[in-house]
Amino acid sequence: MRLGTARLGDRLVPVDAGGAGLVGLDAPSLLDVVRAGEPAAVATGEELEGARLTAPLRPGKVVAIGLNYLDHIRETGMAAPERPLVFTKFTSSVIGDGEPIELDRALTERVDWEVELAVVIGRRIRSVAAEDALDHVFGYTVANDVSARDVQFADGQWVRAKSFDTFCPLGPVIVTPDELDDVGSLALRTRVNGEVVQDSSTAEMVFGVAELLAFCSRSFPLDPGDVLLTGTPWGCGEFMDPPRSLQDRDVVEVEIDRIGTLRNPVVEL
Repeated sequence: MRLGTARLGDRLVPVDAGGAGLVGLDAPSLLDVVRAGEPAAVATGEELEGARLTAPLRPGKVVAIGLNYLDHIRETGMAAPERPLVFTKFTSSVIGDGEPIELDRALTERVDWEVELAVVIGRRIRSVAAEDALDHVFGYTVANDVSARDVQFADGQWVRAKSFDTFCPLGPVIVTPDELDDVGSLALRTRVNGEVVQDSSTAEMVFGVAELLAFCSRSFPLDPGDVLLTGTPWGCGEFMDPPRSLQDRDVVEVEIDRIGTLRNPVVEL
């Protein structure tokens, strides 16, 4: 299934987005559907006219992984990590498809893009073995791990630079695992104003989804509705020659085959 959250007037409505239109779900929110674990049972069949997709959910936690693509490691010149490099993005940074990424020049001058496969947790994970980890996944979506590079490098840790308002576009839908045979070989790419700047595959991951979930679960629980961002491939603007950053009126599209495309304009405050 392809599930999302739509704005209908002043309401947010969970929807089945797998057909030509958006069909309502009989649940208070998509997070309630995730927790119940049976999305097919709550479809109403009622198509919602005038509804528009927004961020699928507001996660309880956004757990992110750095330096997890071999091609990205090569472009940075850094050493490959021996274990997953874990950080977080504050959930207040989440926005949906079509919403603007905001540039506050009082905070940052070098804002970068990062297409990422995002994993949505469906069942609580705590100290789970890798071979059992995928049983706890509700679905997958697309994320843009927008990053203020000057702040990231100046701070010496990544949370603030990754958590400015609007720096976590997510969506447009969550695709359940039955529609994806192998998330270890999905093509993913980024376009800025129509120009392809990232073009790779999840086959470049150092640590696969199951390994990442198992590793994180040994240190802290992952609860239904939490989101794991799994890293980005080569093509980040910061590591181009010369470096590139997002500018006012740019349009960023991050795309993963068989999941969807997330499109966000850039607006300078």
